[in-house]
Amino acid sequence: MDTLSYKTISAKAETTQKDWVVIDATDQVLGRLCAKVAKILRGKYKPCYTPHVDCGDNVIIINADKVKLTGNKWDDREYLSYTGYPGGQRSATPRILMTKSLNKHIKAGMHPLYIKVVKGMLPKNRLGAQLIKNLHVYNGSEHPHAAQNPKVIDINTLK
Repeated sequence: MDTLSYKTISAKAETTQKDWVVIDATDQVLGRLCAKVAKILRGKYKPCYTPHVDCGDNVIIINADKVKLTGNKWDDREYLSYTGYPGGQRSATPRILMTKSLNKHIKAGMHPLYIKVVKGMLPKNRLGAQLIKNLHVYNGSEHPHAAQNPKVIDINTLK
């Protein structure tokens, strides 16, 4: 048997099949939900996973305002950001970020709490910046992506 004929197939951006997935966040723990969402965005549940290619699915999270945090994390946990100016370090709790998502000036689909949590679980390079654009989060049960025919999956069945 000729072992030199075996080739490792690496996925390319043109050959990947990207689907749309809807996830319901009702009564889910935030960190556990976002860890599975990061794996879906990355494409790790697919057999054609390639580390340097965007081969993951587009994820739509609905009912984002009904997520749970265990313990006192709504008020005790802090997320830091920096404006780039001296003395410009800002801190926000998950409760503050959740109330910011209700503001009208926030772009639809860009939930500050979920973006912050999932972005920390993605690669810190250009690929991670590209992957976070595939995440769309909505507080209610309606979303404007019905034309893409997304399939609903149960997040509890994934490992």
